[in-house]
Amino acid sequence: MMPFSDEDLRPPVSSIIESKIAPMLARDGGAIQLIDIMNGKVYVQLQGSCVGCSASGSTLKFIVEKELKSAIHPELEIVNVPQGMENNLQEL
Repeated sequence: MMPFSDEDLRPPVSSIIESKIAPMLARDGGAIQLIDIMNGKVYVQLQGSCVGCSASGSTLKFIVEKELKSAIHPELEIVNVPQGMENNLQEL
């Protein structure tokens, strides 16, 4: 059980994505957007060159997830939102 509310999570998650994760992805032409935080799950969307890249699953796991879990909480769940699914998060 996550000890933080979704609203509590928003500022640190946004901050880490903007300051640490986005610059890492930008080096390879990729980008990331925080879509939402619901029930302790962080919904992000990999964008730019990350879309359709075979390494995007590894990027999500070894960069996005690792950074957020180590900085905020080890049980944080990160979900990549495919293009076009932004309004259907509950289906992911």
